Amino acid sequence: MDQSLKSPDLIGLDEAFHALHDASRTEPAADLALRLDRLRRLRSAISKNERRFAEAISADFGHRSAVETTIAETLFLLTEIKHAKGHLKRWMTPRPIPTMVQFWPAKNRLYPQPLGVIGIMAPWNYPLQLTLAPAIGAIAAGNRVMIKPSELTPRFAALLKEIVAAAFAPTEMIVTGIADEIAKAFASLPFDHLVFTGSTRVGRLVAEAAGRNLTPVTLELGGKSPAIVDRSADLDEAAERITYGKLLNAGQTCIAPDYALVPDERLQEFAGKLQGHVRRMFGTDPQNKDYTSIISERHYARLEALLADAAGKGATIMQTADAGDAAWKGSRKFPPTIVVGATPDMAIMQEEIFGPVLPVIGYREAAEPIAFVNAHERPLALYWFGKDEAAREAVLSRTVSGGVTINDCLFHITQVNQPFGGVGPSGSGAYHGEWGFNAFSKLKPVFYRSPFNRLADLYPPYGAKIARLEKML
Repeated sequence: MDQSLKSPDLIGLDEAFHALHDASRTEPAADLALRLDRLRRLRSAISKNERRFAEAISADFGHRSAVETTIAETLFLLTEIKHAKGHLKRWMTPRPIPTMVQFWPAKNRLYPQPLGVIGIMAPWNYPLQLTLAPAIGAIAAGNRVMIKPSELTPRFAALLKEIVAAAFAPTEMIVTGIADEIAKAFASLPFDHLVFTGSTRVGRLVAEAAGRNLTPVTLELGGKSPAIVDRSADLDEAAERITYGKLLNAGQTCIAPDYALVPDERLQEFAGKLQGHVRRMFGTDPQNKDYTSIISERHYARLEALLADAAGKGATIMQTADAGDAAWKGSRKFPPTIVVGATPDMAIMQEEIFGPVLPVIGYREAAEPIAFVNAHERPLALYWFGKDEAAREAVLSRTVSGGVTINDCLFHITQVNQPFGGVGPSGSGAYHGEWGFNAFSKLKPVFYRSPFNRLADLYPPYGAKIARLEKML
């Protein structure tokens, strides 16, 4: 686009990107000391502003449980930073790679180098964690970082921009504006790597825009993550843990259990146990500070429409309160809801719910949950509950998902030594810990020829020596 036709915001976006890009190409790669210093500054910024971040996020949501912000965002990031600092020297060290015998005594090394500029397009549901977790990996790998927060969290975005500007030079890390035109232009910038977290629909658009620049992308999307309750499971324990996994952040979690598959003969008992745990954890008062609001009126109305469709098609709706009640609706808190008897024709089973609504579906034969999962798009997460090892291994070996937690929900994402990422429509690529360092590095292979190696035998004139070499190989 002609610069004269661009808005001041877009011109500023271009200038900020090119400052980062030029610095990444002209300045020496960040050494260990500088990377550790950047991680230290990021940790200090998070720690010193923890309360301000929690207040800004809560204001954007209408109400966000401060404890949930601490557990799912602040502590998560501080753990990631501590892990990166403790392992960074090893990650940065060139890695010896085995050399094929015919090239001995030559050697191979793998050199990690920063890619350059990493773009991060963050969502609204965990705005602090999903903005800065990929930034930790990018910084550890020695990159410059440009962040575009969600337009649904404007207070948080403004605060993050202020705090990052105070802690980092504009050629190290910068936060952009959040307007729609910024988002579209951001995805079209020629980053060295782009991370997008959000819906599958928008992820396709981002990947298309990035593809025009051949920009590699990490897509963290979503989908309908199942919770399978095996006949060998402790029903009450499974109900309690699924309740927690579903209602953290009021279900606005990309890896929340989207629906539960339960043996037919225990369906009603399981639904009752779910409802009991809902009451114990969150009560029935919409003013409960532990329970988070829905991000917007549009999303609240979307959840109401999903329930109306399910009820109209014969499902049983179990709620601790009426979603239309003024006290709940006024605080934009959606009552925890169990949907018994959901069927494939219902909208609730055709799209990611992203709210505190859990369909519970019965099955007769042990193979049915596997078949059900495999008949749909591959999910970002899968949860299995039970004690039968053979049944567990059947699910693990015959289904494909981004990640799995056994006998609980969500906790695979907290494992800093494991990658986190989706598969197919639920995402591509992975990061966290060393996986993030590698994702945002160029692992450059280097071959060191030895003066004692007979590689000259490969040079012409060829004659019989090539036949001798082929025979040796």
